[in-house]
Amino acid sequence: MNNAAKGILVRYGISTLGLVVVALGVGLSIKSNLGIAPLSCIPTVLNLKFTAVSVGTFTWIFNLLFIVIQAFVLKKDFKWTHVLQVLPILIFGYMVDGAIWLFDAIQSPATNYWVQLVLCLVSVVLTAVGIRLEVVGEGWILPADNLLHIITQRTHAKFAVVKVLLDVTLVSVTVILALVFFGLLTGNGHTMVVREGTLIQAVLTGLCMHLTDPLINGWLQPVVAKVK
Repeated sequence: MNNAAKGILVRYGISTLGLVVVALGVGLSIKSNLGIAPLSCIPTVLNLKFTAVSVGTFTWIFNLLFIVIQAFVLKKDFKWTHVLQVLPILIFGYMVDGAIWLFDAIQSPATNYWVQLVLCLVSVVLTAVGIRLEVVGEGWILPADNLLHIITQRTHAKFAVVKVLLDVTLVSVTVILALVFFGLLTGNGHTMVVREGTLIQAVLTGLCMHLTDPLINGWLQPVVAKVK
């Protein structure tokens, strides 16, 4: 195997590991029943209404919207290479379904509040670690993350501001859908999609990355730099 092929294998291997870890975070947050991360809210509430379609399937379908928005923002700068983002979201969608299946051994959904809180916090850590693995690997990138990057470049707005606006929009749409589908603001009354865990995920994931990023960077960046 030549160096170029080895480099691609290592980088995409690290990024794929990142997708796996983020998917585990999504699955665990759903099982916590304390509210889930904003990016997974809409696919989850749609799954609660249309149970024949899995959360993972709704996840990759929903992420297609982010590619469409990228095309709208980039206009003539949108290239066919951007369409290749379809592949990682397909992979990620099935990983989410796998994570949910894996955590079925846990009481579903969790009912003890302290268990819910612990599951939610572990989900935060997994998400933070997974996102950094994606970035360090410089391989796969999910459309939502890429959209944030594009918007911040085009508008020169701060990443944190754009991220908060996107999170608020996604949660607001989820609340509206839950109200229309079930007459409730939080979910279907059995699975809670929007609750305090949603705020925990939105706020603490970024803070957690301040702790986990240096560890992952110190461990993996030299590896990636060596094979590039």
